[in-house]
Amino acid sequence: MMNLSIANKIGRNDHLILLVDKDTDWNKIGQPEENIDIIKSQVKKDIKQIVIPAPAKMIFISVLDKKDSRYQTDELIRKAGNKILGVVNKHKAQAVTIQNFSSAENASLLFAEGMSLGNYQFIRFKKDADKESNPLDEIRFFDETVSKQDVDSLQALIDSAYLVRDLVNLPVNYLNATQLSNEMVKAGKAAGFKTEVFTKNKIIALKMGGLLAVNQGSIDPPTFTIMEYAPRNAVNKKPIVLVGKGVVYDTGGLSLKPTSNSMDYMKCDMAGAATMLGTIYYAAKTKLPVHIIGLVPATDNRPGGNAFAPGDVITMHNGLTVEMLNSDAEGRMILGDALSFARQYKPELVIDAATLTGAAHRAVGDHAIVYMGTADKELKDQLEESGRDVYERLIEFPLWDEYGDMLKSDIADMKNVGGVNAGAITAGKFLERFTDYPWIHLDIAGVAYFQSNMGYKGKNGSAIGLRLLCNFLKKRAGK
Repeated sequence: MMNLSIANKIGRNDHLILLVDKDTDWNKIGQPEENIDIIKSQVKKDIKQIVIPAPAKMIFISVLDKKDSRYQTDELIRKAGNKILGVVNKHKAQAVTIQNFSSAENASLLFAEGMSLGNYQFIRFKKDADKESNPLDEIRFFDETVSKQDVDSLQALIDSAYLVRDLVNLPVNYLNATQLSNEMVKAGKAAGFKTEVFTKNKIIALKMGGLLAVNQGSIDPPTFTIMEYAPRNAVNKKPIVLVGKGVVYDTGGLSLKPTSNSMDYMKCDMAGAATMLGTIYYAAKTKLPVHIIGLVPATDNRPGGNAFAPGDVITMHNGLTVEMLNSDAEGRMILGDALSFARQYKPELVIDAATLTGAAHRAVGDHAIVYMGTADKELKDQLEESGRDVYERLIEFPLWDEYGDMLKSDIADMKNVGGVNAGAITAGKFLERFTDYPWIHLDIAGVAYFQSNMGYKGKNGSAIGLRLLCNFLKKRAGK
């Protein structure tokens, strides 16, 4: 947990972080001349993190860099916050107060964002968790440009990111489909949005053949959860629907994952579901005037029991039949049902998020989200702008008809895979068949879970996609 607040004054023993740049007026930073001399000499040597011990407190100085574009400068500030974090924790500071003497706009908030996200830990299963816990748990702002609303919004964002990461990092023996639904209900009560959970009998009644087929190999039942945040002052007459893939663990089914270690982190295959939960949680916590509905189909994908087999024909929620040729392409099966279900809301826009294809990860690596969809250019431009704002950048792939031809089946309406080429796109073309509204698909397979430390984005669950969607919704709300 990270607590953020505004400081009305600086106490004598408060640990300080001073944000400066090469244009800072050193006479205004409130430090004695000997400290200023130390800072100036270190800045000349291009040293970016400076520590000055003082009686009963520490003073940390971060020298901020600039880039030509605003969004790149903002990212450098987040990274600077994460970089100084290690020094702060090393000195066992439990709380720090940030002052901004740089020329960068919103520097205090961006710096605190990088620190807070970087300070996340998932150590609940460790015997000595208390000893391994980072000392820092409070950041204060002594900055007249930072409002209480700014701090509350950032606090909600950090809380949402921690929620997403916690869920993604939980192993399946602590988070099956039912437990995931319970977590959504719990979050709804905490943030103030409604939840409804469909159990297996209801899913059968709704004829969600994709979700039921994937679940056939499991001893745990599937769930389908509806979340709704509907403020009275919503600016949208039709809801924005968020759909998240909730495969709580993926073995690949009978098409067992073939590559070494490929199952080791498949607890993260519900990152899309966690992302959409976190987004609605943030919207409710900050009282965004946007009507949002979240849909999460959830199950594990295992080769046991009566597991669906390559060659099976599945009838989906919208009546389309699918020749299933690879049970490791299960995410699109459960999403297809959810996207079809979303039609009843006559949505303004539907966005789905899923750890859907290794092809997307191979195409763009660890540094972008592959997306595609039928929404108009204005909506896509807005989403890309939000991606730059939070440095969760997007790359659009096409949805040309020829890619749909790759899904043609001899015995059913379509296949669930299109072959070895263009795998991310053919997955998107599959999903498109279940939509008749403006729609955007986010393939977060490459960025939802990292096996090495990625700075403030962390190691393991990253919550990438959350900040993108929260920024996008804030702009849709006119904030």
